[in-house]
Amino acid sequence: MRTTKFAVAVAALCLVPLLSMAEDRPYSQGPVTSVSFIKIKPGQYDNYMKYLAGPYRKLMDAQVKAGLAVGWKVYDATAHNPNEADVILAVTYPNMASFDKQKEFDELAQQVTGSFAAMDKAYADRGTMREVLGSQLIREVVLK
Repeated sequence: MRTTKFAVAVAALCLVPLLSMAEDRPYSQGPVTSVSFIKIKPGQYDNYMKYLAGPYRKLMDAQVKAGLAVGWKVYDATAHNPNEADVILAVTYPNMASFDKQKEFDELAQQVTGSFAAMDKAYADRGTMREVLGSQLIREVVLK
């Protein structure tokens, strides 16, 4: 019993400097945004926009309503060369822990799309309209 109380006291003393260091920081870590860079294939811009305005919007709105995502945006970009994105998709999540909720994301996607088979087919169909050049996770820094 004495050993347990002593161990707890030592652990608490070790945490105090860490807590004070965190309080001294002039910022905190904010929401996390996943940014995808998309190159639209020739002649497919309107078709891809129809997809974004339809099934994509439905899924993103469902994620926001369920609290899994904070918000989402679609950006039109000016590509300066053939290897740059035409469209940028951004989805903002409350924090990094949101990515540990894969089961919830999968269940919601299945509810919205009907089945995993339908999701796979839709992914393949989008491949005829676009190429994903890459993606990036960025975290907002909230200045105090």
